[in-house]
Amino acid sequence: MVARIIILTLTSGSVYAVLASGMSLVFGVAHIVNLAHTAFYVLAAYLLWYFFNVLGLPPAASVAITLAATTVLGMLSYRFLLDRVRQHAQVVLLLTIALALLIQEILLGTFEAHLRTVYPPLLPSGTVSILGVTVQIQQLVIIGAVAVIMVGLWLFLQRTKAGVAIRATANDAEVANLMGISVSRTLLMVMAIGTALAGVAAILISSTWVFHPWAWSTSLTMILAIIVLGGLGSLKGSILGAYIIALAETLLISLAPGYGYLKTAVGLAAMIIVLSLRPGGLFGIVFEEEKL
Repeated sequence: MVARIIILTLTSGSVYAVLASGMSLVFGVAHIVNLAHTAFYVLAAYLLWYFFNVLGLPPAASVAITLAATTVLGMLSYRFLLDRVRQHAQVVLLLTIALALLIQEILLGTFEAHLRTVYPPLLPSGTVSILGVTVQIQQLVIIGAVAVIMVGLWLFLQRTKAGVAIRATANDAEVANLMGISVSRTLLMVMAIGTALAGVAAILISSTWVFHPWAWSTSLTMILAIIVLGGLGSLKGSILGAYIIALAETLLISLAPGYGYLKTAVGLAAMIIVLSLRPGGLFGIVFEEEKL
């Protein structure tokens, strides 16, 4: 039971970490609460299903086109919608929730309300035994892939010129602009990375996830709980918060399977408890001072 809980926590927590990191990165740099983030996550799942299951494209081509299309759509939404109003938080909230609902209605009108999943699985199937515990290869691939992605993202932010530009913009956009950094280009790049991470999360979980046009709302609830729990704008907080929420979910499902429908409520309860003790989350003092 303990080994099963650990594996399930690492698997779901890894997917949550990728998805939450994308949303947290956009907030930390552009100070935009993108409520359409999980709508792009669901959109990527549908695109992958369409390219792979309907058009019959090879797995590599389906993944590549899905990531490219999702990233481009995210960039376009920022360039033509969010960039103009990013200084106005209330307008951004209204605009992104409207964008999420628009994506939902387009998916509903195009693919109807049927439940979908990507089959056959894109990730390797089968099981292996680790210390006497049977583990699915898919789970190990997800955990390993997310570890590589998170290390790669950290190295990108710390060791590259683009990463320096992102961190400088996150700390003070005006000073970054005076130093010759193109803030608008940097924010567009951040939106591209954030949306691409949403696409990666969808691809990793596509074969074990049954999705529908409304799935973004439940996912959004959990991701908001995670990034607020960890500290808005804090990448390390988002990663830790993802595994905390995943552990709470897994414990509920494993110890009280009849109450699995309460997993969202458990996540929100964990967020409320932490925020009542530390209003800025685990890695924040006040939300406005969250830095990468």
